[in-house]
Amino acid sequence: MTLRNKATRIRLADFTGPPMRAFHMSWFALFICFFGWFGLAPLMPVIRQEFHLTKAQIGNLTVASVLITVVVRMLIGFVCDRIGPRRAYTWLLVLGSLPVMGVGLAHNYETFLLFRLAIGGIGASFVITQYHTSVMFAPDIVGTANAATAGWGNLGGGVTQMVMPLLFAGFVSLGAGAWWGWRMAMFVPGAIMLLTGIAYYYLTQDTADGNFEELRARGEMPGASAASGAFAAACRDPRVWALFVIYAACFGMELTIDNIAALYFTDNFHLGLTTAGLVAGSFGMMNIFARALGGILSDRCHKSSGLRGRAMLLGGTIFCEGLALMLFSRMRVLSLAIGAMMLTGLFLKMSNGATYALVPFVNRKALGAVAGIVGAGGNVGSVLASFLFKGSMPWTQALLILGAIVTVISLVSVMVRFSEEEERTARPSEQVAVAALT
Repeated sequence: MTLRNKATRIRLADFTGPPMRAFHMSWFALFICFFGWFGLAPLMPVIRQEFHLTKAQIGNLTVASVLITVVVRMLIGFVCDRIGPRRAYTWLLVLGSLPVMGVGLAHNYETFLLFRLAIGGIGASFVITQYHTSVMFAPDIVGTANAATAGWGNLGGGVTQMVMPLLFAGFVSLGAGAWWGWRMAMFVPGAIMLLTGIAYYYLTQDTADGNFEELRARGEMPGASAASGAFAAACRDPRVWALFVIYAACFGMELTIDNIAALYFTDNFHLGLTTAGLVAGSFGMMNIFARALGGILSDRCHKSSGLRGRAMLLGGTIFCEGLALMLFSRMRVLSLAIGAMMLTGLFLKMSNGATYALVPFVNRKALGAVAGIVGAGGNVGSVLASFLFKGSMPWTQALLILGAIVTVISLVSVMVRFSEEEERTARPSEQVAVAALT
């Protein structure tokens, strides 16, 4: 797909041009999806008491929150290639809002588990966000655009840790009680998701050159049937699976920490619900700059060392993430534990940004398929990591093991190689974009 009007700059004050409208709508949509996806996490101490949940059941809920996302992320990239990101996001937001608003109907562990599983589907929103900015921005800036939208969207995972306990406390102070309090709190992000889905349809378009149906009618892009072949081509590329594993080691760890952080600080440092939520939320709040930093550095490495430079940066940030995670697992003083968690978050989120700064260059004809497969890797990593927190193993030991695994996985980055032809095709388009600025 060759697009003529990709943006060569990120103009944050621009809300009129198609690329920047997509930029702002896609990060906000992802933000509110994260709010719905992880809104239950900081409320788990209250929910655990109401449903009398065991440690194993909490582990099952953690797995359920990300398990279905693996499947939906794999499919949503294919859907984007067929119908475009605009309609894909609209449907995901509207349908995803239903279990978020309806989770309050749960009355025991089994029904709550089913709702938690259904809510996990909205985690596929990330793939659409990355797809939409990838087709809207030129190669020299696409890493920054992808990392910024994903980082600000993922910020919802941190903000929800802080806001949901406050919403809960607000409803309780109005006389709702704990039973109604967490249910009413969850209705808020669900309602916003529904409204955002409607707005996404009317305020965005698929590409800077028009919607997919218009481009296909003009013969400027392959028909929808070509998406099947593109998905098969992506599955045969070993670099896609290398990035799948790497993303499991970075975004998978982010999801894991988002799920356990509030309980971790409650149980290990005896913090109250609101305080634990604020501490856990500080980890997610780093997305306001850390993921974007990974994308910015990746774009700069591309200018100096080509696509190879992007891959080398990714390997380095993953390695540092693993070391920081092991350090976090050893901290027994609250202030040191928070500092180590923030250091882990810095390298982890930079790795997230550096991963998706590479994705648009792996297979341009199968962008949705590559984005979906790699994105699913993050959830696979979280699912596998969650099993360590289900049994009798102390959570500190589980975090130490995960840190060691992440450190080893950093070596997988050597598999992400590009041919001389791929390097050349990335360079000219970048140079054209830069020339347009001068």
